[in-house]
Amino acid sequence: MRHRDFVFGVATASFQIEGARAQRLPCIWDTFCQVQGNIADGTNGDVACDHVNLWQSDIELIANLGVDAYRLSISWPRVINVDGSVNTEGMQFYLQILDALNAKNIKVFVTLYHWDLPQHLEDKGGWLNRNTAFKFQEYVEQVVETFGDRVYAYATLNEPFCSAYLGYEIGIHAPGKTGRKNGRQAAHHLLLAHGLAMQVLNQRSPKTLNGIVLNFTPGYALSDSSADKLATIAANDYHNYWYASPVLSGEYPPFIYQLPLDERPDVLPGDMEIIHQPMGFLGVNFYTRAVYQADKEQFFKEVSLSNVKRTDIGWEIYPQAFTDLLLELQQRYELPDIYITENGAAFDDCIEQGEVNDIKRIDYYQQHLLAIDKAMVQGVNVKGYFAWSLMDNFEWAEGYSKRFGIVYVDYATQQRTVKQSGQAFKRFIEESKS
Repeated sequence: MRHRDFVFGVATASFQIEGARAQRLPCIWDTFCQVQGNIADGTNGDVACDHVNLWQSDIELIANLGVDAYRLSISWPRVINVDGSVNTEGMQFYLQILDALNAKNIKVFVTLYHWDLPQHLEDKGGWLNRNTAFKFQEYVEQVVETFGDRVYAYATLNEPFCSAYLGYEIGIHAPGKTGRKNGRQAAHHLLLAHGLAMQVLNQRSPKTLNGIVLNFTPGYALSDSSADKLATIAANDYHNYWYASPVLSGEYPPFIYQLPLDERPDVLPGDMEIIHQPMGFLGVNFYTRAVYQADKEQFFKEVSLSNVKRTDIGWEIYPQAFTDLLLELQQRYELPDIYITENGAAFDDCIEQGEVNDIKRIDYYQQHLLAIDKAMVQGVNVKGYFAWSLMDNFEWAEGYSKRFGIVYVDYATQQRTVKQSGQAFKRFIEESKS
């Protein structure tokens, strides 16, 4: 990875770090957090890492890590009022951040939607309502117009799989709806929102790198049996290529035709053309793999292997899947530039004498950077890598119980401490640029 133009960065998301709940409209995660049992530790994002108040020192922290880029997300309910007009105070907050990052020559990668849908839109159906896609397009227009030339790259959505499947199909993320039809319909409207937003970006911000961020959890068959292999193909179609194929080749994977008619999304004429827009990059988020077997009751069944190394969140550590994934994407699609927009691990970190010796996380990063390098040697065009995440934060349904940061946050004092992994990442970047 000794490429002077290779981009190394860190990433965060608005709801997970910002706090300042009173200075924005309610979003679906505020509502979701209020229901007992939804969040593992019963917490919420009202204060989080208090980034709205501590952004200046946080940017110093980012600069001190020596990164080339910072990936952040814009809080839709912070910048747009209920009537669709701009919340000037909210926009100003981000303009200060963009200007500060630009002054330090740190490239800004903006994610336009990282799950915090305004609650007033959810009240009208949220992502089950086709109109939400057009509301998103209007919001993107306002952001692009306001931000001007301060941004290096825009991603329309972060991980539509999580929004649709976890949020509207199995209900473990906000807004907590369930049902296969709901999940498939939400996915379609999210993809439509992506396409509509890409039209705005390509037209009004042609100089920025514009694309989408998708998460992939590559599926592997439990055995060599044809039944397990077919189940795994179905699982990969359902969880991974359901999002990649529409944006990269303008069609849903063949598995859609195995679903009963009443579980398929309503797709209107012209939708797939809107979704399939030219993109400057594809953001790939990778953490782990999944193992599947055939199942008589359903199309596939995920299996949990015993005796494998796992992170604190329970995800298997299997870096080979990262290489396999990148090669598979290269084989399947005409790819734009690839950026690894998230990769990282949760471990049970503790601070001792002012230090966090997170050797397991260093090992995780090392193995996964090597896995990317393997894919690059075989021709995959990876242009950058973002560690998830800059700092410990609100980890969605896990609350504050899981720590992904390369910077430790003491939530009682908001004290930040760079972990050993953060120091190792800084040294690694310095060496790769020398």
